[in-house]
Parts: sequence; C-alpha cells; structure tokens
Amino acid sequence: MADEALGHVCPPSVIKWLNSPLRKLLQNPKKIMGAYVKPGDVVVDLGCGGGFFSVALAEMVGENGRVIAADLQKEMLDITRDFAAKRGVLERITLHQCYAEDIALSEEKVDFVLAFYVVHEVPNRKEFLRQVSQIMKPDARFLLIEPKHHVTPSQYEGILNEANSAGLKLLTNVKLPFSRSVVFGLES
Repeated sequence: MADEALGHVCPPSVIKWLNSPLRKLLQNPKKIMGAYVKPGDVVVDLGCGGGFFSVALAEMVGENGRVIAADLQKEMLDITRDFAAKRGVLERITLHQCYAEDIALSEEKVDFVLAFYVVHEVPNRKEFLRQVSQIMKPDARFLLIEPKHHVTPSQYEGILNEANSAGLKLLTNVKLPFSRSVVFGLES
C-alpha cells in the first residue's frame, strides 16, 4: 500500500559503506544467494545501489550469464558501472534505469530476482510485486530481504501478503543478520 511506504530512496552518499569490502562479513553475496544462482542464469538486482550484489551476481552467473542491475537513480547506475568495470565483470551487466511506479522489464524472463532492502521504499508495493512475478521464469526464485530496523513485523507481514496476492508463493524463510528474508517462487 502506498500509504505504508516506509522509507526514502537510499542516496548515493551511502555507497562508501554499501560497497565496502567489510560488508561481506555480514552480507556475503555468495552465502546469501549461492543456492539460487548458477552459471548461465539471467538475474535481476532490483534497487542495485552501487552494485555490491550486482557485481557478485555477475561473478556467479559467469561468462554465459547476465545481470540486470536496475535502479531509479542514474547516479547509482553510474557507480555500479564503475564498480563492475573495476572488478572485470561489466560485460555481464546490463544497467537499467527503472521508475518509481514501473520496473520497466516486462519483456524479460529471468531465473532469479533479488530485492535487498528495497521493497519498503517502493510507493506501490502491490504493483512492484506483480511486475516481479511477471518477469520470473516458471522455476525462478525471488529473494526478498528487508531491514529489521526499518520494517516492523506487521509491516513485513503486509509485504508477504501483498507478494502472495501478486502470485508469489513463499518457499522458505532465510536467516540473515539484521534482516527479514524470504524466498518466493511462482504460484502453480
């Protein structure tokens, strides 16, 4: 629900922390997503920020895979591009600027979707989650991770209910520090 949108869009000024090598101690991308991403996959990092997860995903999908790094802010996409170039994986990443009300990926079909600390910032979560379900292949997985310090248990429950209404089926809860996390698949 738009009236329950909780946060603001994360500004580029926080990238120094978000792309810090120390972040891997708490939020290691390979440990978090390794069970869901394989070489050759097409994956989407929604709200990619400075590319911390996009770059790791590009390493995980390998030369034959592709990562769509999507963000509202051009500055974040520029930072992601530079970070991916430094890590040697830019050719595997498609930078995609989306909109507040439209992720604008309706032509894509992907194997994995990541929304890390993003959904609470979305003004129309129902539409966002509907669009996520539409870009997923039948056996795709959607990893939704929200910050405990911004999202209360009741707000998180609302997000899960909205995801269910969008045709997403809760497959498993995921334990991550400081986070509320779940993996979805598509309803059959």
